Amino acid sequence: MFPTFEVIPAVDMQDGEVVQLVQGEKGTETTYGDPVDAAQKWIEGGAETLHLVDLDGAFEGERKNATAVDAILDAVDVEVQLGGGIRTVTDAIDLLSRGVDRVILGTAAIENPDIVAEISESFPGSVMVSLDAKDGEVLVSGWTESTGLDPAEAATRYEDLGAGAILFTDVDVEGQMKGVQTDPVRQVAESVEIPVVASGGVASVDDVRTLRDVGASAVVVGSALYRGEFSLSDAKRALD
Repeated sequence: MFPTFEVIPAVDMQDGEVVQLVQGEKGTETTYGDPVDAAQKWIEGGAETLHLVDLDGAFEGERKNATAVDAILDAVDVEVQLGGGIRTVTDAIDLLSRGVDRVILGTAAIENPDIVAEISESFPGSVMVSLDAKDGEVLVSGWTESTGLDPAEAATRYEDLGAGAILFTDVDVEGQMKGVQTDPVRQVAESVEIPVVASGGVASVDDVRTLRDVGASAVVVGSALYRGEFSLSDAKRALD
């Protein structure tokens, strides 16, 4: 998993279309068309992994963009990580059997930490636990509820339960295109041995380099890529 640092394009889906939200809030979305078209665009641009999120699933607790996800899985031949509305072991196992490489668990892992170990028994390394933090506390339910958990402490716990990676999203800067905060990412990365994938605030290739330098194994990028602030090839050249 992530043998070298990667820039991973986000394909966030709402009502069957690709969208980008500001700080995860409904009503702030900018729409970018068909999910399969977006996925293929990023692969043509050099993406080796895709980050898929069913936003309706994240907010409502059940996957609403399954048809779009299936269409992407049929159309692409790169690694895929998927989150949003995955609440049970059965859901996760079905998706992993279908061809998803990593399932991203947020609310489900917080409410039932043992789900990470249960899934990992059948598919070792396949669970990416999503720790989305605002003001230093982990959020759940589509970023609408605070848990009071410290992200670094939570990351250590999930590593012990068998998580293959941590997805750390800095909600304080997510979607704002104003740059990244380094301390929260560094703290999580230093707390575990498994890969930490950073997300939130990336506006330039300098931000990408910064996150790599503070310990992230990969970075998920949404708005900056969709708005053309830089390309995947720009990022690769800068990292090289």
